[in-house]
Amino acid sequence: MTLLKKLLLVMILISSSGVMWAQGLRNIDYNQFTIARIKYGGGGDWYSNPSSLPNLLKGLRERTTLDVADQEARVSILDDQLFNYPYAYMNGHGNIKFTEQEVDRLRFYLTHGGFLHADDNYGMDESFRREMKRVFPEKEMVELPFSHPIYHAFYDFPNGLPKVHEHDGKPPQGFGIFHEGRLVVFYTYECDLGDGWEDPEVHNDPPAIREAALQMGINIVIYALTH
Repeated sequence: MTLLKKLLLVMILISSSGVMWAQGLRNIDYNQFTIARIKYGGGGDWYSNPSSLPNLLKGLRERTTLDVADQEARVSILDDQLFNYPYAYMNGHGNIKFTEQEVDRLRFYLTHGGFLHADDNYGMDESFRREMKRVFPEKEMVELPFSHPIYHAFYDFPNGLPKVHEHDGKPPQGFGIFHEGRLVVFYTYECDLGDGWEDPEVHNDPPAIREAALQMGINIVIYALTH
């Protein structure tokens, strides 16, 4: 079975507006949706923010009609199980290094229906950009305009990504890589959404910041599953 046939059939009810999402629906099995956290080499802490994805999944379960699992999946790029998950996530603070096999496999995954959200947890920017250039040497990572649908897929973010942690004090930016017109990689930089999804006592972020991070995370998932 191809990856596209494993993508979840998305029927998302936006209760605030009474609008039913039906854009980009695919005929697929009714399996529970979860997020696949990518385990990568190079020394970076791919396992960082351990409470972040369970909390994001909980938000999706409570605020949408998606059938959502309690826990994330954890897979390496070369695992056959990667193709069971249409939505992959990676973050961390340190170095990322793909093998040649991983470069080929990740490109195949992304060009055959997969989606990757990479969230810089402060320190992975240089290595992530380097490795993605290996995956897509012919493509450029471009900043998405605030009008892009990913910022308006479920909640409205007219000014783009929320700023969760200061890092270098730069404005948050959302970058993308497109394949045949489809956004296959979304990279959140100087934003740190994953910290905003963590349990409240981990970073002591204000409730408004945590809410904005959760809303943006839901946007990214909804966009990825409907485009």
